Amino acid sequence: MRAAGLLLALGGVSLAREFFMTFRRARTPVDPRRAATVLVTHGPYRFTRNPAYLGMALLYSGITLLRGALWPFATLPAVLAIVDRGVIAREERYLTERFGESYTSYRTNVRRWI
Repeated sequence: MRAAGLLLALGGVSLAREFFMTFRRARTPVDPRRAATVLVTHGPYRFTRNPAYLGMALLYSGITLLRGALWPFATLPAVLAIVDRGVIAREERYLTERFGESYTSYRTNVRRWI
């Protein structure tokens, strides 16, 4: 259980780091309150439209396993559903308005999570 926890936590940290670095290289703000300057579709965005949220979920899962406390997994589906419906849906509406067909095409070809 500890080895799986370590792998998940490291994977989550790595994915979140790649998310930040990809945005930095693209020179677009990470802060969702600021306007996106470019549609990022490279780096981890080739595999998932939400590497930051996926990274956080992996880190959470890894820490849960490392601590040996499985009860936090009971709340994870609800938290992910809230993020998916409340945050990601809003972000996707904005990106569709901002980038139009480019984002629609990207969205068709890349999964939301994995």
